[in-house]
Amino acid sequence: MKPPDSDQPAPEGEAVYSAAVTRVGIVDLGSNTARLVVFDFEPGRWFFLADEIRERVRLGQGLGKNGEVSPDAIERALAALDLFSDYAAATGLEDLKVIATSAVRDASNRGELLERIQALGLQVDSVSGEEEARLGVIAAANGFDFKDAWVIDLGGGSAQISRMSQRLYRRGRAFPLGALRLTDAYLTSDPPKAKEVRALEKKARAELAETIDQVAGDPVPLVAMGGTIRNLARAAQKLHDYPLDIMHGYFLRREDLEQVTELLLERSVRKRAAIAGISGDRADIILAGALVFRLLLREGGRDGLWVSGNGVREGAFFTRFLPEPHVLEDVRKFSVENLAYQYLQPAMHLNRVRRLAYRLFEELESLHGYGRREAELLDAAATVHDIGMTVGYHLHHKHGAYLVLSARLNGYDHREQALLSLLVRFHRKGQPKLGVVSGLTGEGDAQLLATLAFCLRLAEMLERSRAGRVEDVNAKIGLDVVRIDVLATEEPVVELWEAGKQAPLFERAFERRLELRWVETGA
Repeated sequence: MKPPDSDQPAPEGEAVYSAAVTRVGIVDLGSNTARLVVFDFEPGRWFFLADEIRERVRLGQGLGKNGEVSPDAIERALAALDLFSDYAAATGLEDLKVIATSAVRDASNRGELLERIQALGLQVDSVSGEEEARLGVIAAANGFDFKDAWVIDLGGGSAQISRMSQRLYRRGRAFPLGALRLTDAYLTSDPPKAKEVRALEKKARAELAETIDQVAGDPVPLVAMGGTIRNLARAAQKLHDYPLDIMHGYFLRREDLEQVTELLLERSVRKRAAIAGISGDRADIILAGALVFRLLLREGGRDGLWVSGNGVREGAFFTRFLPEPHVLEDVRKFSVENLAYQYLQPAMHLNRVRRLAYRLFEELESLHGYGRREAELLDAAATVHDIGMTVGYHLHHKHGAYLVLSARLNGYDHREQALLSLLVRFHRKGQPKLGVVSGLTGEGDAQLLATLAFCLRLAEMLERSRAGRVEDVNAKIGLDVVRIDVLATEEPVVELWEAGKQAPLFERAFERRLELRWVETGA
């Protein structure tokens, strides 16, 4: 087994901000909210979210009655866009694009609205339902390690459901099943009456009949995006004291969605807003979205869905960041290296730790029996093990663990992200333990953590002087003792001294004693 991309350089220790940095602002003008996101990036290399502003505009409110965006809604939208335009002027953001979705494309007074937006000096793109679906697939493809999936983007005015195949958009369509649209049309009582709920479900079932049959017969993962599903998932996390404050990559179980939906059904709007995780400005419309998702999971025979933090905005960004087909070659690898770029450390040290960690993993393979996925996790930890140094040397292992656990690591599920954070936490000292994230892990993960933590920590200690004195390692495995030969042209005294302190960690992981020996190599 080859080391995971070990021949590739670690992020170089240069300043993040350089002449090549581009800044772009993207506004998603939706039926319920308008959101500006600002990304700093170097095309194809790295990016990060630099800022975000969100305003509730309710552009689609009442749209179903006469087909027009109301004058009040237009003024709310223009006020939000004027705010974004002022932000752009104040910050020197010259590249600002507005993406108008369901409410704008469905409005009979669409032309008037677009003219007034353009009068603000903003470039606006009113996307079709299919284009919105395609952007959602691009967002999902770059957010998850799935080759195939159903992608559901439920907003205020519409729901896009698409099939992703080999990480590319294959087909999709928009349905008039947005949370705001359905609330206006069906849920007029507070709390809603049973007959109103039945009428909404009948409408959703009729619209989705063919799609539900396809989802039921095509059991690839479901990926859901949009503010409605994120609020529902957040509420589920709060109900069950979920140990991570991360939304992207969360698996929302059907039984938890059912529980949240029942809470919403029995409460008034005011009381819904008091449910932990439910945003006050969505409390009046979120039930409609919950009912659509519940129907899709129930009748599609699914036990849950994956929640995406990415959406149309990120999909549009990736069309700028990457050439056609706008898909990262390796989501997981890029995600880790993208994090490392934000907290740059000396590349030579990182590369040496990565190489030594993998060599230890490889040499001890007959003892641990792990494969490529675990080797990849170890390599990711080696790549970001020192990012906490940007906060300070003391406790940098804890700082780094926090940064890993707070990041959006596309392509990693929450179990893997928790383990990665723990590997960073224990890369220099301490007894590795699962601790507060044990509820996310499975059988055997404590042993996995101990094994990978030893490989990473010993690699770090064999690079203790950061002078690159250790060239390689070889392991001689006996029944009671494992001897690791440390190959170097001169005796690496400090490295051997610090590495020797890791014998107890090795013995707990492998139930054998550890011996270290310097083996001199030719100059």
